[in-house]
Amino acid sequence: MNNNLELKPKRKMGLVSLTMTGIGSIIGSGWLFGAYHAAKIAGPASLVSWVIGGIAVLVVALTYTEVATLFPKSGGPVRFLELTHGSIVGYMAAWATWLSIVTVIPIEAEASVQYMHSWQWEWAKPITSTIFNAQTQSLSFVGLLIAAGLMLIYFLLNYWSVSLFSKSQTSITIFKIAIPIFSVASIVAAGFHPQNFTAVNHSFAPYGWAGSLTAVATAGIVFAYNGFQSPMHFAGESKNPGKDLPRAIILTLIIAVFLYLGLQAAFIGGVEPSELAVKGWSLDFSSPFAQLAIALNLNLVVMLLYVDAFVSPSGTGITYMGTTTRMLFAMSEYGHLPKSWSKLHPKYHIPRAALWVNLFVGFIFLYLFRGWGQLAGIISAATVVTYIVGPMAAMSLRKLAPDAERPVRLKALQIIAPLGFAISSEVLYWSRWPLTGKVIFILLLGFVIYAYFQNKRGWKNIKQHMKSSAWLLGYFITMVVLSFIGSDQFGGINIIPFGYDMAVVAVVSLFFFYWGVNSAWLTPKLEHELAQLEVKSEPAKALLVKHSI
Repeated sequence: MNNNLELKPKRKMGLVSLTMTGIGSIIGSGWLFGAYHAAKIAGPASLVSWVIGGIAVLVVALTYTEVATLFPKSGGPVRFLELTHGSIVGYMAAWATWLSIVTVIPIEAEASVQYMHSWQWEWAKPITSTIFNAQTQSLSFVGLLIAAGLMLIYFLLNYWSVSLFSKSQTSITIFKIAIPIFSVASIVAAGFHPQNFTAVNHSFAPYGWAGSLTAVATAGIVFAYNGFQSPMHFAGESKNPGKDLPRAIILTLIIAVFLYLGLQAAFIGGVEPSELAVKGWSLDFSSPFAQLAIALNLNLVVMLLYVDAFVSPSGTGITYMGTTTRMLFAMSEYGHLPKSWSKLHPKYHIPRAALWVNLFVGFIFLYLFRGWGQLAGIISAATVVTYIVGPMAAMSLRKLAPDAERPVRLKALQIIAPLGFAISSEVLYWSRWPLTGKVIFILLLGFVIYAYFQNKRGWKNIKQHMKSSAWLLGYFITMVVLSFIGSDQFGGINIIPFGYDMAVVAVVSLFFFYWGVNSAWLTPKLEHELAQLEVKSEPAKALLVKHSI
């Protein structure tokens, strides 16, 4: 008996569980380190960075709500472009999405261990003094063992069903929300210095406005906000995805924007002015908020921060361990990975083989990249690449199946979708050369895996798949070139000066967006999915008949 036909993920998650899943992903190590790294890059203008990042992600998220509610399946975002553009584009989107999130699992574990390094207790110093090297920003062998132990906990909490996972996640997330709020209030009350906002170079933006844009892409801002995707990966377990998914996504982002603005303001105002006079915003913190609290003698806040340095990253690690498992489940179902990875456990209804794969890959990244900051920029840039999926899939599905019944139908999708694609392209460009080139090169390496499994399946209709993927290859190559020849404020060789470069990126991205939409076609997989939906009007039914394969 075919296991995948008989077993489906159980629909147990409501609005609260889905929202907590999103917030649990967003409030991870990003809140412990994001404000610090953003301030180093942009100074007080990092406040603007969080707003820009929040708006950018919200625009993209709106497009996702239409597609995710139309096809509420586990691991949804890794499926969408497979439906509209075929296997090559679908695989590329899935590979980028999985890669950008599976690497978060070891980073969250590393964040917890790094905060241990600032523990003040004498009894702990023999351990804490040996787990992290502040000069190299790397974990020692002992630190790696502790981080690996945390990853095993993330694994085990996902190993025994979504029900156990969602219950633990809700309680963890409530705690995760409370601690940052309490920390912000305590720091502001104990030692807030308004003059800090213009202390360096007598400017709110001491490193120029380009710095505030770069911070969006590389300081952990996009990395922090990316948790908005988590509810969509659990769409297959949602009780009422049509209503609960969009609400959960929007609630997640609204809460996140206000929380991170408060954290950034508290960090900027909480730094001792004498430190700014000497170092500017090039501060040297290993445990930013804990060190601020220690300087202000906020002993209760310090204790809570040490506890939350395990709880917040672990909550995100738990969520992403489950999220990436659903991604591999979806990729396996589409034939891009071994079929055994989509086999569901007969009792717990989760793909345990995929869980083991994510744990193993997480260990590899933990060993190769031993500090929080070593992968943050790469993950953020890779994450931005995945943001093009929502706008492209939503607009393409409007073209291919305009009359399909949608639980969520955006009235202004013709504006929101291209805007979301252009914004995502801008943020990728802001990542700075050579990081943009490195990330796109890493993503393109995934085609080796694609070619291997495609060869096993055979190359039927490969010309159609290649034709519909030309826009994506052209987009990647063009973005690399633009990053290289762009303004020096974003790491380029300044052939296109600052200001004009962003205008060029916007125009070029719109060209590739409409090329991509026009490349969409009614794939056999999309035909199958549409056949499962109730189609309201005869034209849509006729579309299925006309393109039947």
